[in-house]
Formats: sequence, C-alpha cells, structure tokens
Amino acid sequence: MMRRYSGRDFTPQEIALIRELIAKNPEYTRAELSRQVCELLHWYKIDGGSKAMSCRVAMLRMQDDDLIQLPAPTRKRPEARIRFTAATDPEQVLTAAVHELPQLQFHNVRKGKQSSLWNEYIHRYHYLVYKTLPGAQMRYFVTAGDQLVALLGFGASAWQCAPRDNYIGWSHEQRKQNLHLIIN
Repeated sequence: MMRRYSGRDFTPQEIALIRELIAKNPEYTRAELSRQVCELLHWYKIDGGSKAMSCRVAMLRMQDDDLIQLPAPTRKRPEARIRFTAATDPEQVLTAAVHELPQLQFHNVRKGKQSSLWNEYIHRYHYLVYKTLPGAQMRYFVTAGDQLVALLGFGASAWQCAPRDNYIGWSHEQRKQNLHLIIN
C-alpha cells in the first residue's frame, strides 16, 4: 500500500529501502539519512536540489506510523532567542512620496548575520513576531538609497488549499504538477 508523506507517495519497496539504509548505517545522522534517501529515490526540487528537509519530515512521520525507526537526534533543536540590538532601533519616519525616493533596491538575504538581522527586524516590528518560514524560502531587504524601507519573505505554498485550488481551477493532478509555481 502506498503511503503519502510530504507531498510524495512512497511504495512499500521504498519504505523497505529506507529501513535497510538505516540498518546498514547506524552511524548516520538523521540529516545524512535524509540526504541519502533523496539520492536513492531521486527526490529533487524543481531546481535540482535535494528535498532533504521534506525527506526528514517524511521520515519523522513514517516513524510516528511505526514504519521505520530513526536514530536518536544528535542534538536538541536550539531555541530561537532573538535579542534586540541597536541595528534594528527605530529610525526616522519616511514621509516622502514614493516617486521622491531613490530607486528601490532588493537585496537577497544570505545566511549568517544577514539572516539574523532579518529575523530580528521581523521579531521586533511584525505583529506576529518572527517564526521560521516553512519549506523553501526567499527573503529580501528593500532599500531606497541607504535607508531600509521594507523586508519581504516568500515561502513555499501550502500543499493543499481548497479556496486557492478552486479559484485557480486545478484538479488534484494539476495541483501536484504546478504547486512549485505558487508562493506564500
């Protein structure tokens, strides 16, 4: 019987293959297992990258369903503690008309310090505070000249959303084929 996890159908043979991989490689971490499973099952994103995070979620759900037994986690997930720094202190309010501003520049947020700064701004100024964006994501700082004017974050779309899918007019198969074209 096929089982569906993280938007992918797994055959009983594929689940057996995952069990075998775990049994033969007890030293593998969950992250390494997910990378290997993606390679074995040719499970890739539209851009050719591995779907390792989706695979990790799928394997956790397989474990919850008693289909596989994963190794213990190697470390606890760190709590996201965001402390406000002077870098995100309030600035002078912009009152100029949009056409009076310098051309807007979009700066892709990279890992490390840029990512932490983006998270801090969101935590400080967004009414829902910072929460990790699920799935694939793109984040931007938007500046007008040297002044930061906006932060943008785009995340992977929900697997299923009846109002969206009905509005678009997608069948179940069309949604599966085209979901990568939608963002949140």
